[in-house]
Amino acid sequence: MAQSSPLGSALGTAASWLFASLCTVGSIIYFDELRGVTRQVFGISLEAPTATKSSTDKEPVASSSSSGSTVQLRADPLGHFVTSAEVNGRTIEVMVDTGASIVAFTWEDAERAGIYVRPTDFTHRVNTANGMAKIAPVTIDQISIGGITVRNVKAAVSEPGKLHQTLLGMTFLGRLSRADMRRGELILEE
Repeated sequence: MAQSSPLGSALGTAASWLFASLCTVGSIIYFDELRGVTRQVFGISLEAPTATKSSTDKEPVASSSSSGSTVQLRADPLGHFVTSAEVNGRTIEVMVDTGASIVAFTWEDAERAGIYVRPTDFTHRVNTANGMAKIAPVTIDQISIGGITVRNVKAAVSEPGKLHQTLLGMTFLGRLSRADMRRGELILEE
């Protein structure tokens, strides 16, 4: 039976402490990401039990100034900005997406908002993160988030089953005077 040398034992102990320290620091730095992944994969939360969150967690925080309306959105655990928007007077849940060129509605959300398209209206093809899809171009009378309202917004309705979340893209965001993202908040200004 071979015995380990004092130097080998010390190096093994140092490596164990280094590994444990790196795991602890990584857990602290990436806590929000780990919490989101844990919740999504295992269906458990790393948060201490608290009172039930109100439905206003996804609601925009709106304010007004002489320069126009301002809305603050907080990122969800995965870093997405999901909120309620009023589309032609009807409320739907949207994900604010600066990477989307246009406002893109799921088939179901379009119907919820009173936007009805026929199969023959799907005249354009687009490349999406999920591959090729057909869309039906539309113009929305108005989209509002908090105190911000944009009128005559170019948008598209995706084929049924091709889009899983309505995206509030640049045809809305590009008409605002400001859209800044920092430290888990997105600030929109009319």
